[in-house]
Amino acid sequence: PPAHSHNDWIGPPDKHSNLRPVIFYVPPEESPLERRLREARQEAQACNQRFWARHNCAFRQEKEEFIYSRLKAKGLEMRDETGQKATLNAEEMADFYKDFLSKNFRKHMQYNRDWYKRNFTITFLMGQVALARALRWLRWKKKNVE
Repeated sequence: PPAHSHNDWIGPPDKHSNLRPVIFYVPPEESPLERRLREARQEAQACNQRFWARHNCAFRQEKEEFIYSRLKAKGLEMRDETGQKATLNAEEMADFYKDFLSKNFRKHMQYNRDWYKRNFTITFLMGQVALARALRWLRWKKKNVE
């Protein structure tokens, strides 16, 4: 982001996680509380990035293996006679999706619990920052009125 920017910058989706990375704006006079909030947001982003990159990689690999095994069982190759990638029908793929979700149920539950904890912390810190800013503004206003 340009040096004069006072906003967070959001990038294009990551090719592994499909999440859009955020470059957080750091104000020159960031308070310790504001820094804690920014760092909590950065840590949440990094955790989400790691989880979804691993999850999507495993998904793609297992999907390819599933398709290969089903095609092989049918006596077909990965590419048809025209060179197009062979596919399975929706019902066969539904079997894969159901099995994949069932197999990864515990991972998703743990991810969701962790996600809720992180977001609760971030929301709590946002409330504290908003209150601190409001009090700072009121003190400034009172000082300028006198």
